[in-house]
Amino acid sequence: MILQIARLAHLVERKPLNLVLGGPTWKVRLGRRDSTTAGLDLENTSLPPASMDLPALINNFKKQGLNKRDLIALSGCHTVGFSQCLIFRNRIHNATNIDPAFAKHRRATCPLTGGNANHAPFDTAYFKDLVKQRGLLASDQALSNGGSTDKLVKTYSLNPNAFWVDFGNSMIRMGNIKPLTGKQAEIRVNCRKVNY
Repeated sequence: MILQIARLAHLVERKPLNLVLGGPTWKVRLGRRDSTTAGLDLENTSLPPASMDLPALINNFKKQGLNKRDLIALSGCHTVGFSQCLIFRNRIHNATNIDPAFAKHRRATCPLTGGNANHAPFDTAYFKDLVKQRGLLASDQALSNGGSTDKLVKTYSLNPNAFWVDFGNSMIRMGNIKPLTGKQAEIRVNCRKVNY
């Protein structure tokens, strides 16, 4: 969903999404090769599920060479886009670390049964929401739930500029995860399709 919004913003505004939202820019290394066999299976096994707790999230990011600061900063992507009821239903109906008014509001469009494809937006006040126990996903709220990441979430909630700096740095680090070399990939002539 975030990629769809980014493409739309780029087409409408001719600007990258981060600039449309008032965010930072960062330098991206040139010459990064694109896979010729990208697939949803790899994405589904690499990205942490919405139900993951803090220790598992930290471990998931550590396996990719990323740290807690990267985890929190990159989770800030959840200021844009939507999530389906199926993904956050358990949290809004069963979690104890949730603002009751927020849970009630979300239950209006995400009942205990049915409505799996109903959407709820992420909020641009992401870090402030986490401090108030209004994280839409359990994995989001895990970042501010009495653990080792609470302090940085609070910092970002009070200082958006600190978040933007760290977000740019974390995007660079994420872009350097397991780069493909040689014939494993290609530098595309048209970024939307494989060269052949």
